[in-house]
Amino acid sequence: MEDIINKAKMWLSEIFDAETRQEIQELITTNSEDLSDRFYKNLEFGTGGMRGIVGAGTNRINKYTLGKATQGLSNYLHKTTSKKELKVAIGYDCRHDSKWLAKVVADVLSANNIQVFIFEDLRPTPELSFAVNHLGCDVGIVLTASHNPPEYNGYKVYWTDGGQIVPPQDHGIIDNVNSLNYSDINFNAKENLITTIGKEVDEAFWQASLQNGTFNVKGRKDLKIVFTSLHGTSIKLIPEVLKRAGYTQVHIVEEQAEPDGSFPTVKSPNPEEPEALQLAVNLANKIDADIVLGTDPDSDRIGIAVRYLEGNMKLLNGNQTMSVMTDFLINDWKKQGKLNGKQFVGSTIVSTNLVNEIADSYGVETKVGLTGFKWIAKMIKDHPNQEFIGGGEESFGYMVGDFVRDKDAVTSALLACEIASEAKNNGSSFYNELLQLYTKHHFYKEHLISLVKKGMDGAQQIKQMMVDLRNNPLTEIDGVQVKYLFDYHTSIQKNIITGEETKIEIPKSNVLIYETIDGSKIAARPSGTEPKIKFYISVKIGLSKIEDAKNTEATLDEKIKRIIKDLKL
Repeated sequence: MEDIINKAKMWLSEIFDAETRQEIQELITTNSEDLSDRFYKNLEFGTGGMRGIVGAGTNRINKYTLGKATQGLSNYLHKTTSKKELKVAIGYDCRHDSKWLAKVVADVLSANNIQVFIFEDLRPTPELSFAVNHLGCDVGIVLTASHNPPEYNGYKVYWTDGGQIVPPQDHGIIDNVNSLNYSDINFNAKENLITTIGKEVDEAFWQASLQNGTFNVKGRKDLKIVFTSLHGTSIKLIPEVLKRAGYTQVHIVEEQAEPDGSFPTVKSPNPEEPEALQLAVNLANKIDADIVLGTDPDSDRIGIAVRYLEGNMKLLNGNQTMSVMTDFLINDWKKQGKLNGKQFVGSTIVSTNLVNEIADSYGVETKVGLTGFKWIAKMIKDHPNQEFIGGGEESFGYMVGDFVRDKDAVTSALLACEIASEAKNNGSSFYNELLQLYTKHHFYKEHLISLVKKGMDGAQQIKQMMVDLRNNPLTEIDGVQVKYLFDYHTSIQKNIITGEETKIEIPKSNVLIYETIDGSKIAARPSGTEPKIKFYISVKIGLSKIEDAKNTEATLDEKIKRIIKDLKL
């Protein structure tokens, strides 16, 4: 505890402002339990940026931790480029502290002779990704904590292609950040280098979204849509892009339309959670809507609910949504005669293999990367001779075309409505299109378990769980023999049956995936941004006809329950 107090006392120096010093002194004086969590470690600038609770301290998001990150980024840019005029775009979301923290970041960049373009008000994260390319910037920064609880904020860095930073830039920036002291931060803004942006970029983004997200479909005016922004940024763009596309029946959940970082109507502003979309579903049932769209606070993730077999609204998971979207996009390319073997779609190691089956049936390659959209963006950059159709991940993110280089709930919302309106016009439905895919390929069912382990003890527990799974590999799951163990930390794929080992040709990550001989997959992955370890379970079986879907799903649900029991989760 003495080390913690000594570390905290350093924040009482003149380097820090009076408000920060007062906050820390009060914690020391009252011997607050919170002091330990604030100072037991430094909030790491990880491979994509940083995310944490807002407040004073080394393990918090504040003026100084973000200032240090930005000073390190500025130093890295000056060291690695010969350009005289460096440019950075900054966006931010609805969280309480996003606006003033974004200005702090702009101040540090300008103090380091870097031209800054900062949005006039909150905007969706995908628009920041778009703005990097649109404005010819070297870097983009967005202040957001995605769907974390209200007390969080964060800082994500994008490279010149509009994708989040990846090797070698990420490690280069991290090294520069870690070499700094707080006294090295230059907060002395050069206001003449800071330009406010807004409507012109909005207009360009709308046009690009419409170009990439609309197709030759019928029935737009007949589709009844319920939309909720969950108090976030998408209210700025999605209603307008749907209107411009020709959708006239868009019903907004008014209780959640006002941007508010407290997220007063939900426990968590996460469209992956059925509870978050309950108000939207209630409205959909009241007006007999066809589809519900809900986005997270920074509008990169999208949740979709559609009419199920009995006519009830059902929240699709990210795997289901990305499967339907991928099939629709590839099929559209096929109709236009554009498939020539040089196209690909993107996915991740913890996402459904149904996408791979779909793409393969069209002769289209599926490139699979680590979790996180930065790896899908990197696929586009690394393969300039191939054409990117679309890509997604299980955590409710999808990207249509390559005009943005991050998951994009704005264009994905538009794509979902295009699929739903075309299906309805043809006497089908969004969900029925999914069932058709199940009959053509396999019925896949996925389940996610997130175990929250907070603080120092929690971090140690998560570490030990991964050690145990790695050192004592399972040989059977639900009575079925394990065939493969994919260890992305050691980059080795091992055939448990034969003992044969193969090198995994993607970057290292602390992820383990077991695959059984019947095609079931179980992945274990500690979260990089939250105190969680996640277990991803995927099972599959054949479906001969749609009428059997309900019974088949029940069979898969029972299998998932047995696997959870097997793994003692």
